[in-house]
Amino acid sequence: MAKTILVVAAHPDDEVLGCGGTIARHVAEGDAIYLIFMADGVGSRNGELEHELEKRKLAKNSALQIMGVSSSHSLDFPDNRMDSIPLLDIVQSLESLIGEIQPSIIYTHHHGDLNVDHRITHQAVLTACRPQPGNTIREILSFEVMSSTEWYGAAQVAFVPNVFVDISEHWLKKLKALEAYDLEMRPSPHSRSIEHLDALARHRGMCVGMERAEGFELIRKLR
Repeated sequence: MAKTILVVAAHPDDEVLGCGGTIARHVAEGDAIYLIFMADGVGSRNGELEHELEKRKLAKNSALQIMGVSSSHSLDFPDNRMDSIPLLDIVQSLESLIGEIQPSIIYTHHHGDLNVDHRITHQAVLTACRPQPGNTIREILSFEVMSSTEWYGAAQVAFVPNVFVDISEHWLKKLKALEAYDLEMRPSPHSRSIEHLDALARHRGMCVGMERAEGFELIRKLR
């Protein structure tokens, strides 16, 4: 039976970095995939903002097409300044969309990421998805995003995956989607390089006897 899947990502590129292979696998299995982006990912940068926004939008559209995703929504909160917005406003915006989508599985950020937008996205998702009668959500998982999840430091609880999704047959789609975001990638030995992301997929896979995998922390699962 086809499932309805929602990915809530702080910025365009986080969805591919965190769970691009899993998204491609869900699509291949006939599940309905929806994406919500909280901020544009470039609004806090110096330079020609309109030009940067257009480049990121084109990259996002290309990546989603590669993965087979046809539906996404942008909430347009201020980039890297989501801590300036009352959490209630963020939660209410999410609640409305989640109510429309009625997902059974949600993927979102790890609570310990260095990036403030990632952390607030995690908190807003859990608040918007608090258990209530009639709730369609059966499972919530958090993903890792290189150059954020691994950079927070010892003061925060580390990302420790306990769910692994085999993406061996879907790695090439994730790779092509990452290449669509080429302006966000960095040369090796940066942790957000193609080389490292390939090594990470192999590492997560080999931890559980697979060629390549993506790791997740299970937050909640209802049977």
